[in-house]
Amino acid sequence: MADSIQERGILPNSLPRPAGEKEQLLRIWSTPPGWRWITAVNNTVVGLLYLGAAFAFFVLAGLLALVMRTQLAVPENDLVGQDLYNQIFTVHGTTMMFLFAVPAMEALGVLLLPQMLAARDLPFPRLSAFAVWAYIIGGGVFFSTVFYGLAPKGGWFMYPPLTLTEYSPGDNADFWLLGIGFIEISAIAGAIEIIVGILRTRPPGMSLDKLPVFGWSMLVFAGMIVLAFPAVILATMFLEIERSFGWPFFTASLGGDPLLWQHLFWFFGHPEVYIIFLPAAGLVSMIVPTMAQTPLVGYRLIVVALIATGFFSFGLWVHHMFATGIPALSTAFFSAASMAVAVPSGIQVFAWIATIASAKERFRLTTPSLFVLGMLFIFTVGGLTGVMVAMVPFDWQAHDTYFIVAHLHYVLIGGMVFPLFATFYYWAPMISTRRLSERLGKWSFWLIFIGFNVSFMPMHVSGLLGMPRRVWTYSEASGWGPYNLVSTLGAYLIGIGVVVFIIDLVRNFRVGPCGEPNPWQAGTLEWLPTDLYSTRSIPHVTSREPLWTQPDLPEEVDAGRHYLPNAPTGARETIVTSVIDAKPQYVIQMPGNGWGHLLAAVFTAACFLLLTIKVVVPALICGVLAIACCLVWVWELDKGPGKGPVPIGAGITLPVYVTGPTGHGWWAMVILMLVAGSLYLAYLFSYFYLWTVSPKVWPASAQSLPDLEWPALSASLFIAGAALFALAQKTLAAPGRKPFWTPLLIGSGALSTACAVGVAIGCHWQAGLRPTASSYGALVYMDGVLTGQLVFAVLIMSLFVIARHFTGKLDRVRSATLENTNLLVYYAVAQGLVGLLLIHGFPRWLL
Repeated sequence: MADSIQERGILPNSLPRPAGEKEQLLRIWSTPPGWRWITAVNNTVVGLLYLGAAFAFFVLAGLLALVMRTQLAVPENDLVGQDLYNQIFTVHGTTMMFLFAVPAMEALGVLLLPQMLAARDLPFPRLSAFAVWAYIIGGGVFFSTVFYGLAPKGGWFMYPPLTLTEYSPGDNADFWLLGIGFIEISAIAGAIEIIVGILRTRPPGMSLDKLPVFGWSMLVFAGMIVLAFPAVILATMFLEIERSFGWPFFTASLGGDPLLWQHLFWFFGHPEVYIIFLPAAGLVSMIVPTMAQTPLVGYRLIVVALIATGFFSFGLWVHHMFATGIPALSTAFFSAASMAVAVPSGIQVFAWIATIASAKERFRLTTPSLFVLGMLFIFTVGGLTGVMVAMVPFDWQAHDTYFIVAHLHYVLIGGMVFPLFATFYYWAPMISTRRLSERLGKWSFWLIFIGFNVSFMPMHVSGLLGMPRRVWTYSEASGWGPYNLVSTLGAYLIGIGVVVFIIDLVRNFRVGPCGEPNPWQAGTLEWLPTDLYSTRSIPHVTSREPLWTQPDLPEEVDAGRHYLPNAPTGARETIVTSVIDAKPQYVIQMPGNGWGHLLAAVFTAACFLLLTIKVVVPALICGVLAIACCLVWVWELDKGPGKGPVPIGAGITLPVYVTGPTGHGWWAMVILMLVAGSLYLAYLFSYFYLWTVSPKVWPASAQSLPDLEWPALSASLFIAGAALFALAQKTLAAPGRKPFWTPLLIGSGALSTACAVGVAIGCHWQAGLRPTASSYGALVYMDGVLTGQLVFAVLIMSLFVIARHFTGKLDRVRSATLENTNLLVYYAVAQGLVGLLLIHGFPRWLL
């Protein structure tokens, strides 16, 4: 119906809107005054906070880089000692990779996507706010360790055995393992929000083939986080458990292998390069057409290239391990894959060049344009050196030299930092009362561009002359001094350029209504008139550049002529549309400002940080408080169907509550299951990898394994638990009724799955297997840990669902909480059964 109305040229709301609607929207979407703004969940507030924190970490890490460059400026310098240099080196790399690059891109997604999709907000605003505050608290504490001598010293990659307790005593390495693992979980929370937001909150008519390229890039970005980050989370779990409890995952004498860390870490680490690059490429694909005032050339090819880059990136992790002695066939395969990934990147570069060449008049050389052109040059150089190190013989020569340092920075700074500065200058007018200064912006660009090349180009030469990475000083006889002095001067030029940008921010950036609507004459929806509630009404989209093809759209949207011009439920809402063709399906009721998510973030961070310094009891108390705050936070999310259905315009009436695959909560749970599945696949890889490395520690006879009746009992309990939860779903009654058997079935199902895990773990203990005896024992018990954490979540969710039943908030209609719990139960049971087959079947098959 909506499509036919648009085809006839009729607006969804053709009559003048009643007075007071804007005031109502302003009241509903208002930010708390004073210091209570910290409870706000609006994407503009949260996104700005997120982006500001990420940029602050960039500046802090840059200051550490200047300390390192000053130390290396001349031979045999003693500005800082070796121990402090190692701490600074580790914190600099960790901060840039974990606390700046990925969070900055995620922050831009939170800030820009609702505007580009003309949505009032992302579907889980409190989840975004939780992720941001957890990141700020955890990241701040981690960075501060460098001032107390508690910072890790093992490099941002933390290779064992250097980071095992024998060689890294104290809590320094634990701050990295628990702190960064916690921050990665925060990144996954943001990725879930972004995926569901892009797929389910697009405006009517914005089918996937009309999605802005930045939306596609963020969709691939978030999907890669979901698939790649669990590997490094598992690696940090392995290493922290080995450091704390002695389970030998990486100790070779007990069947472990330090190279397992490299496999897991680089399975995350190389995709992370593209996780960082792809959103930046999406931003460039938005800026270039605007500055050329012409549609992007090769839209479909660019979308395919984004997806292909994400796909290829998962086949490149051994690219970092050519010097570890892996088989020649493996090096050949991964060398070819490393070169193949250049093809989709090249497609994007040529599409940008073609768009610039097809400009209607001439390509405008604004500050954003300069940063984009600088990115094209620098990233291309980084790509060329990347092809060089993909060649195995050359990599053997250049590995662990400053040539790799130069290559890494050309790729990361060229591919991400330059587009980020272009973004600051391009999108600042969207949320600021005035633009940033073109004059200061150009000064900043040239200082950073010249400084960067002066700093990092000589590192290629010093690396080819043999200067190794991570050295804190060097002799004058090496001949590396002049190159390092030039590199240091270039680093200070970069610092001056960043200072000029900060001065520009302080002088000109003022959060408030856009002073000049659509100053760049862009064609995408983020330049519609906005306020606290984002757009006054949600437009019907008919093209990829709606502001170019529908020139009256800004006035129509601001007058409330399109969908959902008011707040029909009296609270925060936005429209949920279908995944492929963006047809309206229902109106989501979103939560407002609150304390629950903020306190949950504080207590979660406190739990992890207290565990780091081995203060166990207060850490457990904070963990319990974090769970309690999460339950309070989510209690009001399932608002039920009481305020619907509601009209949104064009004669369309939508429900305000749905269940099953249509619901956004169902989608979030499915993505969470993908995260858990990726984590378990990394575990399966670890199991089979260590078996190939040290088969001698695997059972030598069936007599050393538990009797088969134990895994059979565990499997029966798992299956019974799933059946009981499924039966509980069937017994839900009509609204107003509370049958006693529903909570009984839920509780019994949760208890059955918990007992299944207990039996699976206990039978090995009874058989005499201990997790500290060998890598095999550690992996057996780790299977119980991974499934046990899922079952623990099931227990908490079951108590939550039972509480909702007794308060009358769970019935046959209002059943989303139980449906989502059941999804997690089914996944946990499936993982538990796979684990039983692996742990009890595979060793017997070998025998």
